Amino acid sequence: MDREARLRQALLARGAAWPAPLEWRGAVGSTNDVLKAKARRGTPEWTGVLADTQTGGRGREGRAWASPPGGLYLSVILRPRFERVGLVPLAAGVVVAEVAGEFGVEAQVKWPNDVLVRGRKLAGVLTESSSSSRGVDWVVVGIGVNVAVDQTSLGPLAETATSLHLEADRTPAVEDVAAGVLARLSVWYDALEGRPSQVVDAWRARAVPWWGRPVQVRTTHGVLRGTLRDVDEAGALLVDREEGGVQRVLSGEVTQLRPTGSGSRDT
Repeated sequence: MDREARLRQALLARGAAWPAPLEWRGAVGSTNDVLKAKARRGTPEWTGVLADTQTGGRGREGRAWASPPGGLYLSVILRPRFERVGLVPLAAGVVVAEVAGEFGVEAQVKWPNDVLVRGRKLAGVLTESSSSSRGVDWVVVGIGVNVAVDQTSLGPLAETATSLHLEADRTPAVEDVAAGVLARLSVWYDALEGRPSQVVDAWRARAVPWWGRPVQVRTTHGVLRGTLRDVDEAGALLVDREEGGVQRVLSGEVTQLRPTGSGSRDT
């Protein structure tokens, strides 16, 4: 049985008869790039592309995303019919945290798109979209999860990243993790359409506990320092600025600031 067939079988075991094509490739540049090309040609919602490895995997702001064998590299097309598209990456983070929990791994989410275990990165989410005068035409959700990846495969990232293999009692099959991610994504996508506040609440419940703590946020407009307040109902980060007032941040990289003398770093 090939990997696509095993994936569909795992989805059926979860009660999810997948409504669109699922394509599993060996190596690609980026599953997001493959799927964006398909989205422009009108490929239906929930079409998915998975790969064993990526040669050009990337995260936010074009940062490289290491994609060694044994990881889950998955992209899915969504065609939202709701306004709060900014909540999609938060929902995807909740999805991965829930699936990690199925394997006994307690994961947290870090705004806007990281999933952490003991402060180390387990997974990342990259959403890319296209809009027209009608609104958002499509969103490609890319999810990368370190599944059966060991410390050697992580290489220089071993100090800041981890995997289900390193954290769980048993190493799950990549197909099982993929099925869990797809099945839970469909559930939370329905919530985004009808009950978006549930998505925000679920994300808050799993967020790294930085509320009320000093942070630094790097954005395309510069560096913002202040105290982390919350996320709003659209998924934007709210920061109490050092100089006063509340700043609403739609995109950026947030870092918790340590006390003077201990430096600052992500956790």
